Amino acid sequence: MAMDRLLEEVSRLHFPRPPATTEQLSAFEVRVGWKLDPDLRAFYLHCDGCTLFETLPDAKYRVLPLTEIQHARRAIRASDEEEDGAASQYTLVDMQDTNYVVLDVAQAANGHYPLFDAFHETYPETERIASSFEEFLERALRSGDRAYWLISDPPEG
Repeated sequence: MAMDRLLEEVSRLHFPRPPATTEQLSAFEVRVGWKLDPDLRAFYLHCDGCTLFETLPDAKYRVLPLTEIQHARRAIRASDEEEDGAASQYTLVDMQDTNYVVLDVAQAANGHYPLFDAFHETYPETERIASSFEEFLERALRSGDRAYWLISDPPEG
């Protein structure tokens, strides 16, 4: 399974947090009102968030721990109003520059939630950047610590 390989790479080369417990996953799902898809469940049972390439405060990619995932409109616009973003969009990755990668639980396809770039200046407009967390993680790990969806040429090195 590709996700197993990606998670091993996260542990070996990056900065994972300790795993979430099944009780924490259940509490999260009750809090948000939706179920983690298989990729996210595997990730959070492996590590409850991580940073890629660098530790904080220098990390660009910070996959949020379960306790920090929230409505994207709340995180980006400090609002719970529909005009400030769909209630189905949740923060998943803090890009450490006031931008987020969000998932949309209303757009699940083939059992996976798609991920979107949520640029703080244009949100609630978003751009789809991955069909699943597995695809996102694979591309992020190959990005050379750059926001892969914003670059057209491959990373150096």
